[in-house]
Amino acid sequence: DELAKNADLALYCAKQEGKGQYRFFEGEMDRRMRDWHEMEHDLREAMAQKQFVLHYQPIVELDGNRIVGFEALIRWTHPRRGSVSPAEFIPVAEEAGLINELGVWILDTACTMATAWPEDISVAVNISPLQFNSGSLPGIVAAALARSGLKADRLTLEITEGVFLNDTDQTMAVLDTIKASGVHFAMDDFGTGYSSLSYLRRFPFQRIKIDQSFVRGINDDPESLAIIRAVTTLCRDLGMATTAEGVESAAQADVLRHLGCGLAQGYHFGRPMPGDDTFALFAGHRRRLA
Repeated sequence: DELAKNADLALYCAKQEGKGQYRFFEGEMDRRMRDWHEMEHDLREAMAQKQFVLHYQPIVELDGNRIVGFEALIRWTHPRRGSVSPAEFIPVAEEAGLINELGVWILDTACTMATAWPEDISVAVNISPLQFNSGSLPGIVAAALARSGLKADRLTLEITEGVFLNDTDQTMAVLDTIKASGVHFAMDDFGTGYSSLSYLRRFPFQRIKIDQSFVRGINDDPESLAIIRAVTTLCRDLGMATTAEGVESAAQADVLRHLGCGLAQGYHFGRPMPGDDTFALFAGHRRRLA
């Protein structure tokens, strides 16, 4: 029985790493699987007990340093684990089939929050590739907008290239349906995946997000500088805005501004903050959130 269980764990690990793989059992696999199941159990409890909150990181227009929006970022403080990174629990939520329920809550909460901001301020929400599988995402987005009263063009959905890996007609139909409603799309983590340029040709994004791994080396790495210059030029020619992630210094912001990058976010402009703290950034704006 133990041999069969261990072989099954090795098979599971092999499947997680892609097709055509094999793995020998290691004791660490058993520990990781127990941790995984414990995390799944804790996630279900967290959703029932409403332990999640959203924080919002400013997105700034580099010409003038004006705030034009916020990215909504989920946060989870576990009673025993403490602060748990989304990089740890989002994959578990996806594997356990919880990502759709969690995604609905994130969209509803972010859209409601955005209605309290000035009308020229948008909100960006990350969407998991798995949320496209059921085909119900257009209805979920429409319902979140209807419940909150937020205008569609104030919502940006951030997706990664993983959405296109299962290149189906259903995926494109979902994207086209949501885009037709007026919601904007941003390609997240641009340059870190596969055939990004083909995706830009097939689906017209409003915004491309340059990954922070390139921004980090912008002042001392000629290759990172060349890549950012090429991306900003390409996007400008295609009529798309560029957002640089992970901007941590004025020097980085100056270089990005010189290269023609329009938008930026990072610790230099503001860390992710609770929703109530965002109102202090809008002088003279009265909070309207009920």
